[in-house]
Amino acid sequence: MADYIKDIRKKIGHAPIFCPGSGAIIYQNEKVLLQKRADNGKWSIHGGAVELGETYLQALERELKEEINVKPINPQLMGIYTGKKFYFEYPNGDKIYDSLCVFLVEEYEGDLQKDNREVADLQWFDLENLPEQLDNEDGLILQDFKKFLQNREIICY
Repeated sequence: MADYIKDIRKKIGHAPIFCPGSGAIIYQNEKVLLQKRADNGKWSIHGGAVELGETYLQALERELKEEINVKPINPQLMGIYTGKKFYFEYPNGDKIYDSLCVFLVEEYEGDLQKDNREVADLQWFDLENLPEQLDNEDGLILQDFKKFLQNREIICY
């Protein structure tokens, strides 16, 4: 996917593109595991872009392995997110409109180990005490996650 995106960016520069992605809310002992992004210093859920030919679940597994060295066990779809609220601009000026499938991950295999190129820090947070420097879209997703925990109904934008 990296080469695919690079090829598109050579043609269109920083203009907005549609970007499918998978995200994970890792939740254990009433806490969420968040990562501090190395590129912008903001806290976020885990995940990334779906590569060509990949499913959302395959992307989820790959991204979790790459970013924090774990494999999700029985991820559950929590929400589908699209629209203007899910516009994102990278520090280099690249612009995207996310189309995210976000999964709840309550169990995983492997020992947490961050990839230093993408992840500056990993920390567990109480849902009522989330960090201030939170990515905007992830703040919305985590607010929805609180609602999801009450009834386990999939949220769709």
